[in-house]
Amino acid sequence: MTREELVAYCLDKPGAWLDEPWEGDVVVKVAEKIFAFLGSAEGTTIGLKCGADRDTADEWLARFPGDAVAMAYIGRSGWNTLTVGASIPDDEIVEAVDASYATVVSKLPKSRRPI
Repeated sequence: MTREELVAYCLDKPGAWLDEPWEGDVVVKVAEKIFAFLGSAEGTTIGLKCGADRDTADEWLARFPGDAVAMAYIGRSGWNTLTVGASIPDDEIVEAVDASYATVVSKLPKSRRPI
């Protein structure tokens, strides 16, 4: 999966839009909440909500050592950085994007949910 395909997949979600809250760091949001951290244009990683807590998100680290790591600062809340195009199959990256999006949308007030 290329970066362009990954960005397109994220943006295909209802209500999804690109933002650059920090210079050079691209994120995808739904409403005002981030569901995917894409980093710089040259990046080959994606940051996603991989579990409700650190214990659940750690399953990714156990399955894909070196290609899944806890995100700095927000990792304790279940966010991981996943390396795209390495040992993690594309279909699992897609499933992780879907799960991150669904988790973030579920936390939005009902009036702000796009679906």
